[in-house]
Amino acid sequence: QVQLVESGGGPGQAGGSLRLSCAASGFRWGTYCMAWFRQAPGNEREGVATILSSGPTRYIESVKGRFTISRDNAKNTLYLQMDNLKPEDTAMYFCAAMPDTRYSTGCPTVPSFYNYWGQGTQVTVSS
Repeated sequence: QVQLVESGGGPGQAGGSLRLSCAASGFRWGTYCMAWFRQAPGNEREGVATILSSGPTRYIESVKGRFTISRDNAKNTLYLQMDNLKPEDTAMYFCAAMPDTRYSTGCPTVPSFYNYWGQGTQVTVSS
């Protein structure tokens, strides 16, 4: 049974930092793209950052230089280090996974491509 369990969300201050974690189980971690998506009320879900099993990453423009996605292959855990937070980063953040056999340079950021999803963790950034 596939499980993705996010943690680490909460309130944050503009300019501050938060670190999200996603503990994964039930699938072959080493052959999957992992991604962080977010969705604010009234907005569509957007891909924030993705990471291929071999390491290449992708970020949306608005978080480049502020967020860092990483994966610990020994712990089957995905991370999102969020620095220099902005109020517009406020959203529910989701961890997602999909097989990466078709990709060599980076994982997609389209939500419908992803097979497995966590329940989400709320991030609220105040100014």
